[in-house]
Amino acid sequence: MDKVIIRELTLLASIGVYDWEHQIQQKLVIDLEMGWDNRPAAASDDIALALDYASVSQAVGELVQGQHHKLVETLAEKIAAMLLNDFSTPWVKVSLKKPGAVPNAATVGVEIERSAAELQQAGL
Repeated sequence: MDKVIIRELTLLASIGVYDWEHQIQQKLVIDLEMGWDNRPAAASDDIALALDYASVSQAVGELVQGQHHKLVETLAEKIAAMLLNDFSTPWVKVSLKKPGAVPNAATVGVEIERSAAELQQAGL
């Protein structure tokens, strides 16, 4: 299985558990790896057969910026589910980082891997 990758997608978002975090925008840095068979697109040179990373980036941005989330864990799960459902990727790896959230650490965050098969088993 091939991969389509998006690295360091940087977005401002309302995220955090503290009251003051509801009042500000904080930087999030997102890395995505998505399973995809690139051979049909490569053979035909047709964007319609490719996983369009511009569309993926836009959709992730809309999800991230659409509402306040308390936890990066919650947001990572929502991103993974959206990619699996809306873009029909067979599997995804989502790394979501919140730079500056912890003193003396460059960044903190989570990394998850999910598959379409897991979603089907969970009935989502």
